[in-house]
Amino acid sequence: MKTLSGLDASFLYLECAEMPMHVGSLHVYELPEGFSGSFHQAVQAHVAARLHLVPLFNQQLAPMPLNVGHPSWVRAEAVDLDLHVRRAATKKLSVLEVQAQCAQLHAQLLERSRPLWEFHIFDRVAAPRGKRYAAFYSKIHHAALDGKAGTVLANALLDLSATPRAVAPPASTSTQRRRRELSAASLVGHVLTGSLRQYLKLVRALPETLGAAGATLLQRLRPAQDAGKAPPWFAPLTRFNVAVTPQRSFATASLPFAPCRAMAKAQGISFNDLLLWLCSSALREFLLQREGLPRKSLVAAMPVSLREEQNQELNTQASMTLVQLGTQYADPAKRLQAIMNSSAKVRDAMTKLKAVLPTDYPSLLAPWLVGGIGKALFKAYSATGLSARLPMPSNLVISNVPGPQVPLYLAGARMLTFHPLSIVMHGVALNITVQTYAGSVDFGLIADAQAVPSADLQAIADALAQAFEQAQALFAPAAVAPETPAPPTKRRMRL
Repeated sequence: MKTLSGLDASFLYLECAEMPMHVGSLHVYELPEGFSGSFHQAVQAHVAARLHLVPLFNQQLAPMPLNVGHPSWVRAEAVDLDLHVRRAATKKLSVLEVQAQCAQLHAQLLERSRPLWEFHIFDRVAAPRGKRYAAFYSKIHHAALDGKAGTVLANALLDLSATPRAVAPPASTSTQRRRRELSAASLVGHVLTGSLRQYLKLVRALPETLGAAGATLLQRLRPAQDAGKAPPWFAPLTRFNVAVTPQRSFATASLPFAPCRAMAKAQGISFNDLLLWLCSSALREFLLQREGLPRKSLVAAMPVSLREEQNQELNTQASMTLVQLGTQYADPAKRLQAIMNSSAKVRDAMTKLKAVLPTDYPSLLAPWLVGGIGKALFKAYSATGLSARLPMPSNLVISNVPGPQVPLYLAGARMLTFHPLSIVMHGVALNITVQTYAGSVDFGLIADAQAVPSADLQAIADALAQAFEQAQALFAPAAVAPETPAPPTKRRMRL
């Protein structure tokens, strides 16, 4: 039994029909030449042979008695692969039709009485002549993993060649750890002792946390005071800052990785800053066309990993920061400078805060307090019309997850694309998550379908491609022209 951290448990406490708290991804696969049969069945058999490699495949939630504390992960008695690895469609679909079905699947809550993951297989996807494509949509609760932990999951499930690697079988039944039935008293005692440890840890860390937070706050306030302006506590109101519904829209875009990396290097900026500029430029163009561009800069909430380099636990270890996108500037260079200035402050702040930011909090009564208060606030926000008047700290979420630059394979099929699907919440109805993979920069755009219908979300995805073309014209390294030999010098002949 392993108790969830406060951060992971919060994704459960705040989840509701309008705000599913799972993350996912859509992959298009090229089936190997001569493949016959069902990709769905091949994936099912592949996953069955690797269930023991990833704890989340075999664990389910066990709530505490009377919800007095965070729930725990316990080993599931059985995993029904017919429920967890499903065939999504049998007829041939276009990629856009697959994306539309993934939007519907992503809007559906996971069943909490089972392990919190699902895979949906599209056996037939439109492909160029002579090729055979399939698609794979994954859905895993955010209480079980974050973006970097997803990389650990991929390492267990995927291979580096079309021939799956040999995997040692699970331990025999006689040597497996059996699930213990714990009494209600022992469970409550576990909550009390765990909460006491958390309170002591928070008290010890309080001076360092307050010092780091105070220094960061003063740094943020100083430039605003020098300019004689109030600090930008809130983002401007946009069509993205509304109460969300249970419907989702989903769109994708892909850009080549090498030119993006070269442009970032040529400008002396981080790869992440270039991605923020691409998103900023696309959003500016989209809102301009719809006469909805605010005079004030859009603000992106950006997850920042708190995970240590060697940490491979399948849980969430991240915090959120805010970055100004400079969308008020028509000049692309000014927009890039605004992003660089803002992200530099974020990096400096995270250097001071990373070691003291908590990913856990005391468990005692947390389901009642966090879940009750959080859901009440979200309900008031959506039901009272506050969404039309109440500004939010950010307009959208933009996340960048570095991935492998080599091709990966599943059940012998080569993965061609890696498009993420993340979470939208009341007040922040648009999420853009980026995954780099095998020479490509794959964008996954997920939004509330009423705030940003599919056609509008596709327009933002198309604007990303246009922003990339603009970036190449402005930021790409100048081509070095071959040296032209100098013309021969005329010399006076001496007689």
